[in-house]
Amino acid sequence: MILSAQKAEKITVTIPYELKEQLHALKNEFSTSMSTIYKDALKAYVAQKEKEKWAKAVEVMQEAYENNDELSEWIDFEEDFHDYKTV
Repeated sequence: MILSAQKAEKITVTIPYELKEQLHALKNEFSTSMSTIYKDALKAYVAQKEKEKWAKAVEVMQEAYENNDELSEWIDFEEDFHDYKTV
């Protein structure tokens, strides 16, 4: 995902004072802008939530397979077929 300067939107957030001070220290240490720090943090947050969403989807699918006899039979069939082909 590439963010374009022309398509950026200004937002306002409220954060604890201590967190702001920590972010300011990072800004100075790494010679970057607060905007860059916020963008990087939000990108990392979105990426983490995306991973969590996919992990949950996998969990739901696994439960569906485990609780559905017809699907479980297909898993057994595929495993048996794979074992037969590799012999």
